[in-house]
Amino acid sequence: MMEIARTSNVPYPTACRIVQTLMHEGLIEREPSRKHYRPTALVQTLAHGFQGHARLVQAARPHIVELTRKVGWPISLASHVGHSMIIRDSTHSLTTLTFSSYYPGYALPLLECAAGIAYLSYLPEDERHDLIAALKLMPGETTSHIIELFENGGLAQEVRAKGHATRAFNTFTRNPGKTSSLAVPVIDQDDHVIGTLTLAFFVNAIKMQDAVHQFLQPMQTAAEAIANDMHNGNLTPT
Repeated sequence: MMEIARTSNVPYPTACRIVQTLMHEGLIEREPSRKHYRPTALVQTLAHGFQGHARLVQAARPHIVELTRKVGWPISLASHVGHSMIIRDSTHSLTTLTFSSYYPGYALPLLECAAGIAYLSYLPEDERHDLIAALKLMPGETTSHIIELFENGGLAQEVRAKGHATRAFNTFTRNPGKTSSLAVPVIDQDDHVIGTLTLAFFVNAIKMQDAVHQFLQPMQTAAEAIANDMHNGNLTPT
């Protein structure tokens, strides 16, 4: 609540009243496991043409929960916004094999995470070109290297051929260098990438090649099931 008041530049009591009103109207809800608030699907009624990710989250939830039950490691569902991949749902709170819990809204730098590399690789070439052109406006040592691989190193073709993207020793997490990630795309019936699934694991617990060998096929199966459920309308109520 304090963050909401500070960001909105309104007095704390005013922020509390506004939040309570929005909760009463069903436009936002309090997260059950912490004192944070998030919008509900009803916010779509406020803007004509708004496209949210509620259906994607609904379709994905049972599959990522089951996937974590099988493999033990946390799974994140993410989609693209601007220069980031935004976590829409995750199972970090369902397993002890994690350093931190990552809640919906956590932003991952597009060029530095496995989810972003997978997403970019499965975009149509013209869309990927335009997005990378925009990303060039915010250069960095790591991101410049990834851009070079996309433009001249055949990175997108390599990822598509393998069906997954990887990143070792993640630097953008709350515990930099302690985890690595494996990501696969979620592809809809029109062959559009609509999101990604990412499995994160401790770098000291398993080698990347072993992670790919053990977890890639279950992750791809889950991604396909999510896309099928969205297409067929088999959504679990939240």
